[in-house]
Amino acid sequence: QVQLVESGGGLVQAGGSLRLSCAASGRTYSDSAVGWFRQAPGKEREFVAAIRWTSNSPFYATSVQGRFTIARDNAKSTVYLQMNRLKPEDTAVYYCAETSSDIVTRRNEYQHWGQGTQVTVSS
Repeated sequence: QVQLVESGGGLVQAGGSLRLSCAASGRTYSDSAVGWFRQAPGKEREFVAAIRWTSNSPFYATSVQGRFTIARDNAKSTVYLQMNRLKPEDTAVYYCAETSSDIVTRRNEYQHWGQGTQVTVSS
């Protein structure tokens, strides 16, 4: 059973930075991908970024391109999301998830989800 645990959320002022962590255990596929999604109140859960355990080619949503960086540490089975130049519209619950699918930008392709961590950006 795959388990994902997010950490690192919090309250930050606009322009600031946060780093989220997603610790994975019980990974079933060596070539699976870990993605970050976010959900703001009243909105659908949206894709943020993703990376495969065996690739250095990340995927990003247009809204975060150039501000967020996803990285992985295979030895620690952990995926990070470095968020810089945060904006109030980045406020959301951030979830990490894992998929064995080739399509990493669609939330319905993900089989396992963490509980989420709140990120709040004040203006």
